[in-house]
Amino acid sequence: MFGLPLAFAAPWVLLGLALLPAIWYLLRLTPPKPREVSFPPTRLLMDIDEHEETPQRSPWWLTLLRLLLAAVLIIALAGPIWRPAEDIAVGDGLTWILIDNGWTSAKSWNDQISAAERILSLAESDGRPVVLAATADGASQPLTPQAASTTLERLRAIEPKPYVANRRELVVKLQESAAQVAPDSVVWLSDSTHNGDATDAFKSDLERIVGDAEITLLTGLDVPKGLKRLQNDSEALTVTVVRHPQDRLTTASVRVLDLKGLPLGESQAVFDQGALETEARFELPSELRNDIARVEITGENAAGAAQLLDDSWRRRTVGLISGQGSDLDQPLLSPLYYLERALTPFSDLRIPKSADLAEAVSDLLDQRISILVLADVGRLPDSAVVELEDWVSDGGTLLRFAGPRTAGGTDTLIPVDLRAGGRSMGGSLSWKQPQHMADFTADSPFTGLAVPPEVTVNRQVLAEPTADLPDRTWATLEDGTPLVTASDLGRGKIILFHVTADTSWSNLPLSGSFLEMLRRVLSGSNATAATDAETGEQGQLPPLRLLDGYGRFDVPPSNVTPVSTSAFQNASASRRTPPGLYGTEDGFRALNLLTPENTLQPLNGSGWSANVTERGYPASAPVDLRALLFSLAFILLLADAIAVILLAGGLSRLGLRRAGAVSIFLAATAFAFASLSPASNAVAQSSSEELRDLEASLETRLAYVLTGVPEIDDASAAGLQGLSQYLSERTALEPGAPMGVSIATDELAFYSLLYWPIDPNADKPTEKSMARIDTFMRNGGTILFDTRDHLSASSTGFSSTPATLKLREILADLDIPPLEPVPPDHVLTKAFYLLDTFPGRYATSPLWVESLAETNALADRPVRAGDGVSPILITGNDFASAWAIDASGAFMYPTVPNDPVQRDYAFRSGVNIVMYSLTGNYKADQVHIPALLERLGQ
Repeated sequence: MFGLPLAFAAPWVLLGLALLPAIWYLLRLTPPKPREVSFPPTRLLMDIDEHEETPQRSPWWLTLLRLLLAAVLIIALAGPIWRPAEDIAVGDGLTWILIDNGWTSAKSWNDQISAAERILSLAESDGRPVVLAATADGASQPLTPQAASTTLERLRAIEPKPYVANRRELVVKLQESAAQVAPDSVVWLSDSTHNGDATDAFKSDLERIVGDAEITLLTGLDVPKGLKRLQNDSEALTVTVVRHPQDRLTTASVRVLDLKGLPLGESQAVFDQGALETEARFELPSELRNDIARVEITGENAAGAAQLLDDSWRRRTVGLISGQGSDLDQPLLSPLYYLERALTPFSDLRIPKSADLAEAVSDLLDQRISILVLADVGRLPDSAVVELEDWVSDGGTLLRFAGPRTAGGTDTLIPVDLRAGGRSMGGSLSWKQPQHMADFTADSPFTGLAVPPEVTVNRQVLAEPTADLPDRTWATLEDGTPLVTASDLGRGKIILFHVTADTSWSNLPLSGSFLEMLRRVLSGSNATAATDAETGEQGQLPPLRLLDGYGRFDVPPSNVTPVSTSAFQNASASRRTPPGLYGTEDGFRALNLLTPENTLQPLNGSGWSANVTERGYPASAPVDLRALLFSLAFILLLADAIAVILLAGGLSRLGLRRAGAVSIFLAATAFAFASLSPASNAVAQSSSEELRDLEASLETRLAYVLTGVPEIDDASAAGLQGLSQYLSERTALEPGAPMGVSIATDELAFYSLLYWPIDPNADKPTEKSMARIDTFMRNGGTILFDTRDHLSASSTGFSSTPATLKLREILADLDIPPLEPVPPDHVLTKAFYLLDTFPGRYATSPLWVESLAETNALADRPVRAGDGVSPILITGNDFASAWAIDASGAFMYPTVPNDPVQRDYAFRSGVNIVMYSLTGNYKADQVHIPALLERLGQ
């Protein structure tokens, strides 16, 4: 309107503004009520001739006041909206809402949800059915028309997925849905990314399916940056940072974390002008780089913004033994020279000093090597064979290379039976020419590696043809003869290259494939062996810890199946194989989302038909101005009433002069308008704080710490409301409505228990605020910190999440006592219900309390208020979400897993925590009753 971001819900009401001139004319001719003055000689007035007189006109300022009042009322009735969101044309019939929920939507997911909620609210008001389809959820989701209110509940359960949305998976289901009820309009809430040919095909299929229906494409979201092409060479660890073409930020902060989630280093990645990729480099000592388990972009919070590292990226300790005597005379011709150059970038090498094979093997095994490489060692001493058999059976890897000595005979530590002598090709007495390598099979650990066409083999040792030879072959020549064979021995492996480690039999050691083959040999054995020992399934890697759409570790879904070791190299992040860790704690493999070929491309509406409209997401939420205008109209009405009283002489009986009355009116009017300003709210705010403190002191209430994030605060309020209702039904306590408190300003002494949900993105509380918290805990209060990320996973694998790191930052300056998981005999286990676990929405995190053992050991520890109540409780089970109920009493969030028994125990846990904070350790004193009765009896 007039170039302003202003709209009206009922614009026809503004026609009433045309009546203002008529209202002005009537008001200016309407005199104020005359004053009554006693005049005794009234008989003199009876002789005055009567004649018509013109009525006195209203003062101009009173007329202006009333005109302003009328204008404000008319505008308020028209329903003004500041910065209105442009309504999307959705037609009068069925509306399809397609929402992208791949990993690229994680950064702006709230914007997509807000736009979808607005469309659903419009559909609900019009009574139109809706079909909601999440592009990353596949064809298993229901695509039948439903009421907008029902669809809204399903929308709240949708979350970004840790993989790229395959939009074409929906085509068949959309065709079936359109065959039943054709859509009248389609709204595609895109994540602003183009996924190649699949997206182009989906666009054409969608136009074909919906026919003439209007399609609205929403684009323009902020897309998170991604990480790919991780490399860990001898000098540094590098990773490529990729961004969306519409991303204008030219820097990104990348950090590396260890297994416990502690940061080991940080690097700034800077994009050149117009560049979409750049490199982050971490020049750390190899010992520190071996501890790196995760690389992530700070602040992006998306699955594609993280790269996980497994054992294949760590520098293993490798022992080298050569059987040739020319190692010292001609070191550049020694097999060890080639092996050292190939293994140095990703391993630490150990070479024995003794030439005695038995002593050399024993010496290397004492150094706790993980892999032993034997270069043309024919026969090992019997003592070394026995020692190596035990070592391999315990999980070691023995890698052997052939040579003249091996061709002459070997020991039992060999994966296949060998023929005596060697096979020579290309010589004067040979019928065959040098052989090239064949492509690697799908079940080979080397699958996916390119076979260099220039690599040839002139000589090799041959394996005896047996029934199990194909199963033990990892690589072959073009004529089918084995080049690399392997077999299992206990938890370990024995691997044999049928050529030498130098160039005397083949030029394979000169190629890049030789290095990659050695890398896979060194990295793949431990994870497979550990998995076999744990699952009993040969070559299967079960999901260990998987990433969600926001890049956080989560419990593996039930539809994720184990991945075979042979297929893992070619596995890509998808619904069946989300990115994360596969294997066991003893050995796992990392599957990352982005590959070196992946890029982030923009999605646009080019090439679409005329019935497709492309537009951006709403920049901000609309603001309804009706409440403000109605308040202003009331103030103007009050000012008009005061003016009428003054002009009618209502204050003349008090002896006030007319000028003083006008001054009072002007002062009252100015005060009324000033009450709209923020500064005038100080007195009202002070009164409101006193009323709040009075409410908190007169009734027992549960309280939660305000984080400033609406989603978290709403969940806390709904959760404590649900727990309060449960307490009223099951116990004698009838708490009032829960209250949100600010640790910086509100008085905390009125509460015995504070629920504090941790927001990873929140700023650290000020020193003054932490002093208030410390005082609260010292005076007997208890704070329940909830990281909401099922902290029990920290006991194995990655131990820190952004929420736990933020909690450590908060607690760093507090005097926190030693903590321990709730022991079986703790008061919390019997404060009201008998419990042995404390689940919430999740059931995997222990509840941490003050250590009783440490408290009893510290005899000089001062007695603390609270009757033995722990000042701090820590969990990661997201209690509030498990307790949360809506206005109808329905649960707002499902438990994980979705188990009614778990929710019941979550409420019981809440009851025990509340009773513990209110009553202290009186339940623990019950154990002394038999002794007291016995003493009284004596």
